[in-house]
Amino acid sequence: MKLAFKIDVDTYQGTKIGVENFRRFFGAEGIRPTFLFSLGKDQMGRSIFRVFKKGFIRKCLKSNVAGNYGVRTLLYGTLLPSPVISKKCGGLIKAVSDDGFECGVHSWNHYYWQNKLFKLSAEQVRAEFMKAYEALNELTGKKCATCGSAAWQVSEPYLEVEDELGLDYASDVRGSSAFNSEMGGRFFKTLQIPSTLYTLDEVLCDRKIGELADLYTKQILSSDFSVMTIHAELEGAAYFEWFKDFVRRLKSIGVEFVNLGDYAKQIDRSKIPTCRITMDDFYNRSGRLAVQGQKCT
Repeated sequence: MKLAFKIDVDTYQGTKIGVENFRRFFGAEGIRPTFLFSLGKDQMGRSIFRVFKKGFIRKCLKSNVAGNYGVRTLLYGTLLPSPVISKKCGGLIKAVSDDGFECGVHSWNHYYWQNKLFKLSAEQVRAEFMKAYEALNELTGKKCATCGSAAWQVSEPYLEVEDELGLDYASDVRGSSAFNSEMGGRFFKTLQIPSTLYTLDEVLCDRKIGELADLYTKQILSSDFSVMTIHAELEGAAYFEWFKDFVRRLKSIGVEFVNLGDYAKQIDRSKIPTCRITMDDFYNRSGRLAVQGQKCT
């Protein structure tokens, strides 16, 4: 009954509001999640151009994207100029690191990575990632040791960059347990620790918020170790009160909260499987995500 929180920070508003809420709450509760930051331009308003992708409109309507993310976020990069998150919120990101929370890279430009990754050359992939990596190192004064790809978009050149940088681990995919990775017939060195639970916005497509604490609790109690991806824009803002009650409920029944970085250091790489990373359709998501696939023989 161990649980690790991975916080994906997608937007400027999410950083300014959600990250600050999480920093204070988790600090007071003595829980050490991993924060994964987007650091460049917030152009999430351009996501409206994904309207023709399969399942996008359904997902937006059912999970109330507009209401949860806020009007300003949905205008950045279209009718409003795009704020550069690392410049606007650099002090806050440094404070998160100074408080002892593990910090890693989510993206430079979340919209760009989510929608353009597979059109980029290997050199462009590296350049895009390195902008975020170097910005985070400069802000925190520490060498970044982890990352989690924006929108679970993964390519072979991206995995090459992780290996080149010698990251301790990555959390790029959806799956069931830690694994060594293979993609496109190539094997990669960076340990993968996948998100094992559905995200709040995925589950909200089918269920009401009042049902979710019971649902998540049952899943967490049925597994030795779970990774829950939470979002600064959702659990850190629009559903912050719900989330605080949920975490305190888990504490009251004895769930042990662990840090992903600490967990990664305890894994014996010789005893975990090597699994293929595939890009597949996924529950209540538009587009394909990186998923932990079959074991490699």
